[in-house]
Amino acid sequence: MSTGPRFKRILLKLSGEALMGDDPYGINPDMLKRVALEIKEARDIGTDICVVVGGGNIFRGLKGAAQGIDRSTADYMGMLATVMNALALQNALEYAGVYTRVLSAIPMASVSEPYIRRRAIRHLEKGRVVIFAAGTGNPYFTTDTAAALRAAEMNCDALLKGTQVDGVYSADPKLDPEATRFETLSYMDVLQKDLKVMDASAISLSRENNIPIVVFSIHTQNELVHVLQGRGTCTIVGGEDGQ
Repeated sequence: MSTGPRFKRILLKLSGEALMGDDPYGINPDMLKRVALEIKEARDIGTDICVVVGGGNIFRGLKGAAQGIDRSTADYMGMLATVMNALALQNALEYAGVYTRVLSAIPMASVSEPYIRRRAIRHLEKGRVVIFAAGTGNPYFTTDTAAALRAAEMNCDALLKGTQVDGVYSADPKLDPEATRFETLSYMDVLQKDLKVMDASAISLSRENNIPIVVFSIHTQNELVHVLQGRGTCTIVGGEDGQ
């Protein structure tokens, strides 16, 4: 018998790189399918799910700005990349039999619904997975900040961030074999130690709204459901003392 979820409603933050699989860029069809199936499994145990996906597998605004593109223009280009990823994920989810809606912060009536908070909440109440595209709709804000903002607006119980590793480490575990993984951290720990969990705006917004951030590996099979059932490997950021 399956175990119910520890969080009733979550926002899942995925980097664009999470969709690349082993490819150097773009969207890997096999990885896209696996992510969609993991979201489906999480939905099947009774979790309301909304998603924010980045666009770094297609275009990264900061990198574009560093190469001479105006920062605002580069950020808008990055937002368009997130729309492409959102549409791809929507297609994969619907192929798996999951009712899904894409809501874009930049109006694109031909391919998505405009972001309207009440409409998004209604979709969640009807059991649909909601994918938020185009970040906050404003330049100079990351998709991490967009994820924290939407998590607060949707009254989510937690923000789950699927990353390349199974939690938050004292250093990059791929470069430092002595790096240690934290089980829990406070919001202030993350800010003061400058741990690369999410950007400072996202951490502060989560702290102000008391939304725990759960960091886990999106590359570990079935880990999303395991984390939701309280038996996966992850780091939980929340509270002033990490509890």
